[in-house]
Amino acid sequence: MSAILDIPTGRIMAFEEKSAWIMGVLAVAAYTTYAIIVLGMSRAVPLVQVDYVPAMLWSIGASIVASIVMHVIIGIASPKNADKKDQRDRQIYRMGEYTGQSFVVAGALAAMLMAMFGFDYFWIANVIYLAFVLSAILSTIAKVVSYRRGMPAW
Repeated sequence: MSAILDIPTGRIMAFEEKSAWIMGVLAVAAYTTYAIIVLGMSRAVPLVQVDYVPAMLWSIGASIVASIVMHVIIGIASPKNADKKDQRDRQIYRMGEYTGQSFVVAGALAAMLMAMFGFDYFWIANVIYLAFVLSAILSTIAKVVSYRRGMPAW
């Protein structure tokens, strides 16, 4: 079962670490797919006139479904670890989420300013989507680093 082993150290990854990897990889994959689709459609019309809503909803929905499926798979692959969360897991999760939330706040502020200055809905929706994606990526990085190197000392 080399898929659930961390090959360099030979240690078994915690369920929560696997979950963090899933969320980070899916965030990147979904947003990249969305960007490719929208940029591809912009060849025919100006970017702000692209019908981005279906592509955005499909990429978000597909990411959610893929996350559920992948979590079920890792739960089946390692059922003993799936429902175990210790204090360290809870601390790492909380720290990662707090770290990632900075991009949500920045995205909300950017979207609010864009709305105040009359930006097109396209840009407002896309800055919010990008903020959520960057939040997931930063959260994943913070969690994985904490699992690998320990919690940072404050």
